[in-house]
Amino acid sequence: MNFKDLISVSLILFSVIDIVGNVPVLIDLKRKGIKIEPGKASLAALFIMTIFLFGGEALLGLFGVDVQSFAVAGAIIIFLIGLEMILGVDIFRHQGGEGENTGTIVPVAFPLIAGAGTMTTIIALNAKYEAIDIQAGILINILFVYLVLRSSSWISEKLGAGGANVLRKVFGIILLAIAVKLFKENFHLIITPSEGLSLESFLQNK
Repeated sequence: MNFKDLISVSLILFSVIDIVGNVPVLIDLKRKGIKIEPGKASLAALFIMTIFLFGGEALLGLFGVDVQSFAVAGAIIIFLIGLEMILGVDIFRHQGGEGENTGTIVPVAFPLIAGAGTMTTIIALNAKYEAIDIQAGILINILFVYLVLRSSSWISEKLGAGGANVLRKVFGIILLAIAVKLFKENFHLIITPSEGLSLESFLQNK
């Protein structure tokens, strides 16, 4: 394990996952009465990211899906979540067992934590860094994600209803911008797939 590479990978994943920036989304979900289980969401995200680390492109290939198409699909989901936050409407129907609303897996584990941007980044990082360094970086970020998920109710109480509403609108617009950026960066690669996806070109846009 290379400590320098571990730090680099951890920081890159931290900026892409941006769990702190997603706090208003988590608050908005809880405001709607949607239950989020921090442990389960973190483990699900860890599982998804690990699968993509060791076989992301191969897994997508089984379904005939390329990385760029996957990223575009994730961008659409993020766009719809942003619309929910800004307009105060319910686009997704969150249904759990025994009549209990839950957003633990969707949209928290995917796409907020292990979203298209995160998984595309993992595939790109795999071309430059050792798998053990990437896996360790994923574990570090998942631990931080778990702590933030556990603290989201406390953060919501500190912000109050007014503060949470302002943050919800602001970050809803930011989510729309992120979705548009992710869509723009990958849609043209679907039209012209010969350009491919290099680590340098992908990370330069982060």
